[in-house]
Amino acid sequence: MKKALATAIAAAVLWQMVGADSAQAQEASFYAGKTVAIQVGSSPGGYYDIAGRTVARHLPRFIPGAPQATVQNVPGAGGLALGNRLVATVPRDGLTIVAMNRALPQLALVGDPNAQFDPLELTWLGSLSSYEEDAYMMVVNERHPARRMEDVNTQPKPIQLGGTRSGATNIVFALMARDLLNLKVELVRGYPGAAEIWLAMERGEVDGQFVDISAILVGRPQLWKEGRLPPLVAFGRTKRLPDYPQVPIAREFISAPDDLALLEFAELPFFMALPFAAPPRLPAEREKTLADGFMKMARDEAFRAEMMKVGILTSPIDGPAVRALIEKAARTPQDIRARFAKILAN
Repeated sequence: MKKALATAIAAAVLWQMVGADSAQAQEASFYAGKTVAIQVGSSPGGYYDIAGRTVARHLPRFIPGAPQATVQNVPGAGGLALGNRLVATVPRDGLTIVAMNRALPQLALVGDPNAQFDPLELTWLGSLSSYEEDAYMMVVNERHPARRMEDVNTQPKPIQLGGTRSGATNIVFALMARDLLNLKVELVRGYPGAAEIWLAMERGEVDGQFVDISAILVGRPQLWKEGRLPPLVAFGRTKRLPDYPQVPIAREFISAPDDLALLEFAELPFFMALPFAAPPRLPAEREKTLADGFMKMARDEAFRAEMMKVGILTSPIDGPAVRALIEKAARTPQDIRARFAKILAN
């Protein structure tokens, strides 16, 4: 009996190994000689673009068949056009993945008519950042007199903050700062991307912007290291960053339960700060190949070192973790989501 059981177990293990090898061989045969398109919904030179190009240099090492990878910039509507295309027209063959604007799932959850996709249908590969060492800071030019959050409302004029387009995180949190924290700020909208806002700050068109530490390290690392971009308040944190203990977090100024629930809903995307997705309903083996390859790459020391070199802080989470965050956001009470939608409409 024991010998028969051992034989059966050994056969099952061998069958699994043979099956796994066969599946990997099939995937290698599919990807060999092909090109994986990594699409980015923003202009060249920004946070998502640089992350996408770094992924393109490393991901092929972790995909059977070692395909080529190329980056395609598809700007439009703050990434919404690309999110909609991912569901509607992108082939479901595993040859296209998207560096997804982290705010887009929220737009769909609050019923934005321009978000024509269900975020829970997408094939989430993972996120390169869970914001463990990052924060979404309101920073100003060094020539602006504000040096801490308490200075903002003492200035004769509102702080002019640069923003991109509807649904973009920099606009959402400028409005949150204005309407939830009662800070004296105004928005100057319509910049194509963060790179253009940096130039506007240098020209004096705007005083500052909301931006990740990672994006600062990509866009203006020397100014940050020299202390010439004073941070005033941080979102996307449940506690202050140890490296920046002088910068308060938004949650310190909110006590009303409904306001806190609104802030938590708004901040959820930060915990999947740099997500990558593929079209829905991929073949199961194709989905596994991409998800496994993405996470192996995300944890690879050479990849993380290059990301650090370009200024992007990584703390990867996998696809199920990203999906869990979206599911949590989907459980937010409707009245809270309606408040968030009103802020967006504003």
